[in-house]
Amino acid sequence: MMSSNSGQSEISKSNKPAEVELPPHQLSHSTTSQPDSRVIHPPASSSARTPVQPSVPPGVLAVYNACSSIYKTQPNPLQVTAVRKYWLDGPDPLDYISMYENAGNESRHIPPHWHYVSLGLSDLHGDGRVHERSAADEASGYGFELTFRLKREPGETAPPTWPAVLMQALARYVFQSDNILQSGDHVSWHSPLDQTESRIQHMLMAEDAQLYPTQSPFGFVNFIQIVGVCTEELKAAQHWNGPGVLELLRNISSAGGPWLITDMRRGETIFDLDSSFQERLEQGIEQEGSNLSGVSGFIYWEEAQPNEDETRNTELCAQQNNSVSPQLSATDTEKIKSMLQKGLRSGHHQPNQLNSRTGCDQSSESARKDSLDSNYTADQPIELVRTKSLDSLHLKFNSETGALLPLALRGRLKHGRHFTFKNSLNESAVTLVSPSVDGAIVDNEHKYAIHGTWLQVLLQEDFIQQLTQELDFLSEQNQVKEPEVFCWPEHKLSISILPESLINSLN
Repeated sequence: MMSSNSGQSEISKSNKPAEVELPPHQLSHSTTSQPDSRVIHPPASSSARTPVQPSVPPGVLAVYNACSSIYKTQPNPLQVTAVRKYWLDGPDPLDYISMYENAGNESRHIPPHWHYVSLGLSDLHGDGRVHERSAADEASGYGFELTFRLKREPGETAPPTWPAVLMQALARYVFQSDNILQSGDHVSWHSPLDQTESRIQHMLMAEDAQLYPTQSPFGFVNFIQIVGVCTEELKAAQHWNGPGVLELLRNISSAGGPWLITDMRRGETIFDLDSSFQERLEQGIEQEGSNLSGVSGFIYWEEAQPNEDETRNTELCAQQNNSVSPQLSATDTEKIKSMLQKGLRSGHHQPNQLNSRTGCDQSSESARKDSLDSNYTADQPIELVRTKSLDSLHLKFNSETGALLPLALRGRLKHGRHFTFKNSLNESAVTLVSPSVDGAIVDNEHKYAIHGTWLQVLLQEDFIQQLTQELDFLSEQNQVKEPEVFCWPEHKLSISILPESLINSLN
């Protein structure tokens, strides 16, 4: 789960384009402490002085203009503003979050709601203070801004500010990881988005229903909308795909409707609201598999004889490994990051090939690498060059990461694809590979192989089917008792589900 702590911010009226006069701030308080109830009133006479018009950064103006096409009567929306900007060493990457009042569309069963729009993931200034300079035909900053639509409660006169805290947390994740959020992506949050008792505890990403891609002087900007979902809907997106689940949400007005409006009071999932959706989900998984090709999680591996583990199930939690887990170099980290970033996107390609040098999905033919890759130069680190085969393998997961094994098997490997677990602790990675994946460093003679700190595991079709049946229950974490050990001596493979604290100590 990503951190949701926010830095100091205030609510104010937004700065407007140069041709519009700026009124004074009307109220101000911090979103991270008790609200300041003071209201700053405008001067008694506006003729006493002329407001000084600040210069509006071109990137800000581009987002304002996109919003003004929808909110013509709201030229000066309320904003949550970072008091100390990110480029002045402040904690929050978003300079502003604008909050608009949207009347909805009664004829289309779209309820009144609040519409939040971020400013800061795209390049607002164009002078290198936050983002690298880019050409007009490239992405501005990260190439997108976040939006969020929250159903307006009856009698509510001002927008809640907790969505701004959520958006800042997501923005920090983007800045820290360089992972770009795109339509179809999902975020496992494991906590009510508004810190209440709500069932809405996770997020999907979609294209904003009204804000279309726009052009700024510093490049193009897309608008990616946060959509709050229940745990069951998140799992459906993981095991199938985000776009498919978003389409189901659009078909039920109380679950989001055409504009995917989040209702924090929603107590029923889309599968409760329409029983036919479960069948559509099962058909989608069976026919299409999953678009998700990689996740970050808690995982550890070692070369070990499975038959030793069969007699030591109860000792695993106390077992300590004093070896130092290998670390990825910066170059290899970028390779794995690139692959996972592509895997978290909404499937613009058919990921059935794996390049052993870059770790990225490839559309061109790729041959298996030898143990010494001739394409590497002598000045490259040797750990990126040599490939080592393992005779036996022991994979260790915590329960949350292990819960995604059925997804990897049923949604990916059964469809001839691959799936990667990237270690959240030391940035090593494990890729499960089906026989039809080209360009892997594993083959029938070397089923388990390490390239640097990237482990690949080849599973044959009959073994994939067996694992799918035997490990299916792992998707229900409440049915897993830690430690849980599974051994397949004929394949020299064992898998353990261990407490997270033990996984941490192993890494």
